[in-house]
This record gives sequence, C-alpha cells and structure tokens, in this order.
Amino acid sequence: MGWIITILAGALIGWLASKVMGTDAQQGAIANILVGIIGSALGKWIFGDLLGIGSAYAAGGFSIAGLVFGILGAVVLIFLLKMVGIFK
Repeated sequence: MGWIITILAGALIGWLASKVMGTDAQQGAIANILVGIIGSALGKWIFGDLLGIGSAYAAGGFSIAGLVFGILGAVVLIFLLKMVGIFK
C-alpha cells in the first residue's frame, strides 16, 4: 500500500511543480511521477538534512508540509533539468 501512496504523492507533487515551472506541456504522467518522487527526496535532503528545517522530513507525504517541501524539491529538480537541457 505504501508504494501506491508514493506514486500518488509523486504524481501530485510532479504535476504541481511542473505547473509552477511552466513545463507541463512537455512531460507526461510518468515524468510527473518520477519528478515528484525524486524531487521529494531532493527536497527532504536540501531542506531537512542540509538546512535543518524539521518539517522538511515530511517531504513526499500527504500533509501540507510534505507537499510544500516536495514541490520545492521538485521545482529545484526541474530547474536543474532545464539548465542541463532536458526540459525546455
């Protein structure tokens, strides 16, 4: 059951981050899920481990803090992918 929640949270986070970054026309559902899952892990690492923000450890979960830090991590990931040239 945990992997279903991971996929759903990843899809929601990836979709919202793509809306923020304006890349929703170029990526599909699978890309949204991958960006959401990887971005949540990145957000947890950046904001939780590096910056020490305690609520960032909820990144990727179905809570307000989890969604916010997951979206922030996914936005950072999309920004990096745009810099490399993968997303336009």
